[in-house]
Amino acid sequence: MYRQITPNVFDCTVCPTRCDGKSVGQYHFERDVAFSENIENEIIAAINAHYPHLIATKTTREGYPDIELCRQTAPQQPVAFVEIKVQTRTFMTIERYLPQSQLHPSETLALNLSDLERYFTIKNTTQKPLYIVWCLMNRPCVLAGKTRQFYYQEIIKLQQIYQKAGKTRRFRRETGIGDVVNGIHKGVTVNYHFSLNELQEGLAFLT
Repeated sequence: MYRQITPNVFDCTVCPTRCDGKSVGQYHFERDVAFSENIENEIIAAINAHYPHLIATKTTREGYPDIELCRQTAPQQPVAFVEIKVQTRTFMTIERYLPQSQLHPSETLALNLSDLERYFTIKNTTQKPLYIVWCLMNRPCVLAGKTRQFYYQEIIKLQQIYQKAGKTRRFRRETGIGDVVNGIHKGVTVNYHFSLNELQEGLAFLT
């Protein structure tokens, strides 16, 4: 079931822990990667514990989502893919920069645009289910006292949204401290945005 979050239900003007709407300017790429890997390991363990007919492992395929799922009887043939994204910040100024998106800060989640487009290609090539799972943190207006929550959607539904919304949800931010690692720009600067209303809550994507 979708968790229906009305975009206007969270009034930022009265929020007791209001975001300041300023870019952090410093993006800890390596720290964020390490934290995401911890979440990946947790989800792999959860899948393997609750779905005995499947084997979840980190992918060895270059450019593919973080996790691949195989059947116990055919471990070399993936039946689905899962990409994990950890979201700790919201786009507080989305209404100013992307007014045509009709998205509000409290409902907004982001995904690297180049990743998103690559997953479209992988889905079309493999014809296997491909799920994006967001681990949402540090957003008290949505989490209501929880430290985190998972949301997911199948890539084909995200592609339908992408095709309908077009460029209205695309945004390029400035490069910040931490984006460049050993002389290579690794930080995400072009994102595409989705609403929590377009996702499903939890980790029940395999049921």
